[in-house]
Amino acid sequence: MKQVESTPEHSKSIASHGSSADASLASVRRGNLIVLTGPSGVGKGTLTKTMLQRIKHLVKSVSVTTRNRRPAEEEGVDYFFVSRDEFEHMEERGRFLEFAEFAGNMYGTPKAWVEDQLRHGNDVLLEIEVQGAKQVRLRRPESLLIFVSPPSFESLRVRLEGRGTETPEKIAARLEKAELEMLEKNLFYYEVVNDNIEEAVNNLTHIVYAERCRIRKTAVISPK
Repeated sequence: MKQVESTPEHSKSIASHGSSADASLASVRRGNLIVLTGPSGVGKGTLTKTMLQRIKHLVKSVSVTTRNRRPAEEEGVDYFFVSRDEFEHMEERGRFLEFAEFAGNMYGTPKAWVEDQLRHGNDVLLEIEVQGAKQVRLRRPESLLIFVSPPSFESLRVRLEGRGTETPEKIAARLEKAELEMLEKNLFYYEVVNDNIEEAVNNLTHIVYAERCRIRKTAVISPK
């Protein structure tokens, strides 16, 4: 599959994409940046899909990637597809909230796209690995940081083996990484245990709506 040609105009489209969001929301509230993270196999994708169906004004972040576009994927909807040179150029200019390399390809969350969505009143959901979530925590500590845990480590092993898509060696590597990631859950603000999808989604939904009601900290104006 031919990759989208990388041009300065293409970079600009990433920055401006999403500007058609409902601007009337901006007068009501600024959106929240929500990070959903946790070990591989914990069910982040299923939780994200269900949350997007149930929660109004919640959008999933569109990542920038250097991998080739697949036949069913749409530019600006599934990913922003760029060359590796353009990705590195964006990285050098500080255009990403977080970025990481996976399976030989680069993936990053574009600051401009996220900021545009937040400004127009949408909550932006980042479904990312723990490595990227830690980067967001450092750069945007005000973000809503949620760690999804399995009910037990053994249940995570069963889920990964049940996929039937990876070798025992790859599963062992994922479990070793997951064990280390579980030790870092205290870096995040909420923990949701994904033992039951419906219950986990309900907990996540309550967290999102509660954060929308939070009083934003602003400068205190002393009475005259």
